[in-house]
Amino acid sequence: MNQFRQQDNLLGQSDSFLSVLDQVSQLASLDKPVLIIGERGTGKELIAARLHFLSKRWEQNYIKLNCAALNENLLESELFGHESGAFTGASKRHEGRFERANDGTLFLDELANTSALVQEKLLRVIEYGEFERVGGKQTVKVDTRLVCATNEDLPSLAEQGEFRSDLLDRLAFDVITLPPLRQRQEDIMLLAEQFAINMARDLEWQLFSGFTRSAIESLQSYDWPGNIRELKNVVERSLYRHGNEHIPVHQIVLDPFASKFRPQQRIKKVSSVNVHHNTPKAIEEPSIPDVAAPSSSQPQIDFPCDLKQLSNAFEIDVIQKALEYSQFNQKKTAQQLGLTYHQLRGYLKKYNLLDQQQ
Repeated sequence: MNQFRQQDNLLGQSDSFLSVLDQVSQLASLDKPVLIIGERGTGKELIAARLHFLSKRWEQNYIKLNCAALNENLLESELFGHESGAFTGASKRHEGRFERANDGTLFLDELANTSALVQEKLLRVIEYGEFERVGGKQTVKVDTRLVCATNEDLPSLAEQGEFRSDLLDRLAFDVITLPPLRQRQEDIMLLAEQFAINMARDLEWQLFSGFTRSAIESLQSYDWPGNIRELKNVVERSLYRHGNEHIPVHQIVLDPFASKFRPQQRIKKVSSVNVHHNTPKAIEEPSIPDVAAPSSSQPQIDFPCDLKQLSNAFEIDVIQKALEYSQFNQKKTAQQLGLTYHQLRGYLKKYNLLDQQQ
């Protein structure tokens, strides 16, 4: 059961998501094929794993295969296996995924990318539980539950003759449709905080201090075309670039290329998703105001030295000078240093400079 717990990191409290979990729980006990439909990054593979590990087959093999990763010949061999000498390089018999998943579950992702030949053989396995290996004549019997996933409109492909209608009928005993993240507003911050906590652990932080209000608004107002996978990447990237265990995350990096290849693009447009009935605004990267250049005279450094101690001393000196320049007005000080107010407060606490406030 530990494998189930490792993979089952599905989080959510929205009605649409909880409805999916209820449907999965009902389907898990049935030895019927299931079709999962959803946009990229919505968690189709996690749902398939949940179907398996909640089923009576949970102690047996759970085998996965991305159909888009292989051409027709390789896909047929991977699914159904091949006999020795079936083709050049086939020096010995190879068991396919169906045989390896016997008594367990086989998850096929990107099902729409399969050829007519593979679809025909899939149909036969579903109907009769049997097939022949590539280059073989012996019939192989299996008891494998099939779970398939796609982000394509299979009914439309079937109408156009690009996907077998009879296979679609057999696969669709029931269809699980995963809602995109933009339809799960209540789940965005729940997921973001979990991803941030995990990333903070990877960064060996002692704690994660949360997100600022502006960062939360940025996360909630974006339409997330890449769904949960994109949210995870954005949160991890934002912590890595702008995070600090002492202060909340203040800047969300939606576009990893903007600062390197498009430095002139300072504003990231967002979709018109309503958040708490407020009209969302463009997410603007904070501009760094001009500050006085440091003295041209460089301090004398004796080696060996403590780099962290020197860096801390430099930060303290700059912050103290900025406080004096701004007459100890913290909001003005933050502006002078290109920080948010919460960031500055974090530095003041870190270096015990709050007692300087008059």
